[in-house]
Amino acid sequence: MTRSLLSLCLASTALASLAAAANAAPPGYDKIDTVVVIYAENRSFDNLYGGFPGANGLANVSAGQARQLDRDGKPLAELPPAWGGLTAKGVTPPVTEEQSAHLANASFAIDDPKGFNEQTSVITRDLWHRFYQEQMQIDGGRNDKFVAWADSGSLVMGHYDGSVLPMWAVAKKYVLADNFFQGAFGGSFLNHFMLACACVPVYPNADTSPVKGQIAVVEADGTTLKVADNSPASALGGAPKFVNDGAITPDFHAVNTMQPPYQPSNNKPAAGGDPALADPSAASTLPPQHDITIGDLLSLKGVGWAWYAGAWQATLDGKNATPVPNFQFHHQPFNYFAAYAPGTAARAEHLRDGGMDGAAFIKDIDDGKLPAVTFYKPQGNLNEHGGYTDVSSGDQHLADVVSHLEKSPQWSHMLVVVTYDENGGFWDHVAPPKADRWGPGNRIPAFIISPYAKMGTVDHTQYDTTSILRFITARYDLPVLSGIVARDKALRNNDQPPMGDLSAALDLGR
Repeated sequence: MTRSLLSLCLASTALASLAAAANAAPPGYDKIDTVVVIYAENRSFDNLYGGFPGANGLANVSAGQARQLDRDGKPLAELPPAWGGLTAKGVTPPVTEEQSAHLANASFAIDDPKGFNEQTSVITRDLWHRFYQEQMQIDGGRNDKFVAWADSGSLVMGHYDGSVLPMWAVAKKYVLADNFFQGAFGGSFLNHFMLACACVPVYPNADTSPVKGQIAVVEADGTTLKVADNSPASALGGAPKFVNDGAITPDFHAVNTMQPPYQPSNNKPAAGGDPALADPSAASTLPPQHDITIGDLLSLKGVGWAWYAGAWQATLDGKNATPVPNFQFHHQPFNYFAAYAPGTAARAEHLRDGGMDGAAFIKDIDDGKLPAVTFYKPQGNLNEHGGYTDVSSGDQHLADVVSHLEKSPQWSHMLVVVTYDENGGFWDHVAPPKADRWGPGNRIPAFIISPYAKMGTVDHTQYDTTSILRFITARYDLPVLSGIVARDKALRNNDQPPMGDLSAALDLGR
């Protein structure tokens, strides 16, 4: 689709209805010329920043708040083992399942020298971070069934002394937001859509398609997976089992990981098919999506933007490998949208290579060539995701990128937001605000970094992933995405305040 055709399509009734929600930028917002969003992976706030001074952290948690309930609603006598072991497969020395058994029913420090002594440089096993399980773990805001509905046993209750991390010092210098929630329940796939469009992807006619076996079986409440008859009754007996824990909701929304319809994708092209496409007959290939994205709105307004993906070009060239760079196909949300299909001018302009280890992105920082709105996703081995990488490597990379941004020719009028896509299955003690069926989910770390930041503070304002889009929308006088409108309405209906737009962390009156 050409850019002119895209513009024509987006000037349709849907876009016209959005336009009514656009307002003039509030005073002072025009002091920000460059917005940079850096999206790391899979950490709850308490997991890394529960000990941060002045934040709502673990010091505020009573024994009763941390105590986890079993599947029958009764307190667990102890935490179950970390099923399969605490550390990832191949990590030496390992912490075995047996060694992780018999922990007290409480949160614990993974890096405690008197305990497991597994530092942030050690790769732990992965944890479930899925749409329905997270809602079951949150348990109506009590956050007391993380262990019950996990596949990783006690590991969900683990945390670190984050003060050893380079980004801790960045947080002390600028602003750490301690009331910032992931935009959607579940994992990276859905939360990348939240950052791109505040929307939830769809799979039309899923019940008659290759994905029909992936339609989840849920209870009448719409939020609880139906438990299988052979599921262990207690979390002490093993991970739960479900009738069908699929990627697709009964009304055909895609909520757990699906693969992009375009290359690069974890699904290869169909035999004899277009080499630029993923095999559409594969059960995990999501059909092209057509929702309006924040990128579409910026383009229609003439505002430059780009999504820099670490190791994008290497992956396109067939050079992706594990463990480095370990490019994650579902971490490039715009590769799911028809407007950015292979061969389009929009793809060439906006889906950019971040380079190996972010080198191409950093060069554009240093050269002062970042677009007005810039997203950056680190490659897999630098994103902090449990199961395949550690915290320290990615955290050092984040701090290095921030250091380059501080020296950039564009720095004097820049806003940088560093956050995580979702909690990665790790427990957090703060209940998410009640809004719509999609989220928000659990609390995650977020840093607001700028010459205009309220330096050295903790911001307690209620935010979620869409708060980033809210700021961009306000700054550039864009129409408000329909998902944001729906979330605000849901918050009001549940007597909750609207999400902030990050401006509370800034002093734009200087």
